[in-house]
Amino acid sequence: MIKPSLTDLQVSVQDTSAFDSLVHYRALGSAFLQMLEESQPTRIVAPNDHRYIFFQYGPAFGHKITRPLNSTLFIESAAGFSEAFERLVSFLSDLRLKGNSVVSSPAVQKYVESGELNRVIYTTQQSIGSIGDSFDNPNQARKRIGQLFESLVRLCMQEIGFRCEARTIQVPIPDAPDQTIAYELDLVFSRKSVILASESQLLHPGEIVGSVKTTSKDRIDKIFLDKFMLGRLLGRDVKFVAIFLHDVQRAQRANSIFGINSTFKTNHFLGYTVALNRLDGVYYVDPRPEMVSDHRLNREIQNFQRFLTHDIWSL
Repeated sequence: MIKPSLTDLQVSVQDTSAFDSLVHYRALGSAFLQMLEESQPTRIVAPNDHRYIFFQYGPAFGHKITRPLNSTLFIESAAGFSEAFERLVSFLSDLRLKGNSVVSSPAVQKYVESGELNRVIYTTQQSIGSIGDSFDNPNQARKRIGQLFESLVRLCMQEIGFRCEARTIQVPIPDAPDQTIAYELDLVFSRKSVILASESQLLHPGEIVGSVKTTSKDRIDKIFLDKFMLGRLLGRDVKFVAIFLHDVQRAQRANSIFGINSTFKTNHFLGYTVALNRLDGVYYVDPRPEMVSDHRLNREIQNFQRFLTHDIWSL
């Protein structure tokens, strides 16, 4: 069996015909982890937060450095990842068949309490991101990495039985019927397929809008504003959730270039929540510590696993 090289993985990430199934994500994640096990790139620990690590590729890839990886979430074993991915797929299938009532069974409770779902999603997406970091010009892959995270979240939601799609809508401006505002929506989802009535052909009242981004950096303002504007333009409340992978980046710390820094703007988030409108759910695969410890934030922000196992069923 030919072992994939980092060059092969770069080609895979750029393949726009792939990733229409969770199987493709599992294959790429496993291949990347196998490559790490074989090539043994330099493993660097962030000096200001030892949970985070970096991998540095060899001279063939210009000694490029990956994004910071949370070692408490990132599964470094290829075999362990494949097994965990299988359990994820099985769990999503159970959710589809039985709904979130399945979570109350002792065996499933143990799985949920382990937090493995978040670890699999995190490892999958950060494997893709780390491959993207190896390109000569990281901008080559940045947009693609974001697209693949959107697709990964969408596939998970479809696996549990939700109708889910990306959608671009043209919203008429009141009192100016010949003028519209375009909104590109990452996700529009509902538990059941809905028949769009003529008066709600843009967005059915039973549908929920989701914004899916790898980070809230430079995006959080627009997400709050989009909920506000859609509500005003459509003349009704529009349910709106935000899903993020993480909010951390590499930063200079003391004499090291391998520190990490939070990109989450607490004051912006709380300001928009209080003064503009609350979002109907905010979820992180890798939440920042303050999102757990600060009661003002933990009332608004949960981990991604909770979204799939609880909140999505009651929105």
